[in-house]
Amino acid sequence: MRKIILRSLQAVGVPNATEAADGDEALKIFKPGDFDLVLTDWNMPGKNGLEVVQEIRKIDKDVKIMMVTTEAEKTRVLEAIQAGVSDYLVKPFTADTLREKLEKHGC
Repeated sequence: MRKIILRSLQAVGVPNATEAADGDEALKIFKPGDFDLVLTDWNMPGKNGLEVVQEIRKIDKDVKIMMVTTEAEKTRVLEAIQAGVSDYLVKPFTADTLREKLEKHGC
């Protein structure tokens, strides 16, 4: 799924996208100021997406974070919002929906 999202980002015109195999790797890669937008899945090996959001928010209050996941229950969405996500995208989604979300956040 990670590769599909990466290809989708490239297809909608995002020139530079970095990927991580899991939440732990994502946190190693992330540096404040280096990213305009972080996309994370709720369900990942190692630290899950919610934990990644919480850790990123400790060091960067401004970066936009979008949770991209199959978790569509209201309680999950609210948890993610409370943790600091800027947006929430439920899989499966179309390239047009992704493009709209990216444009909404100036990406």
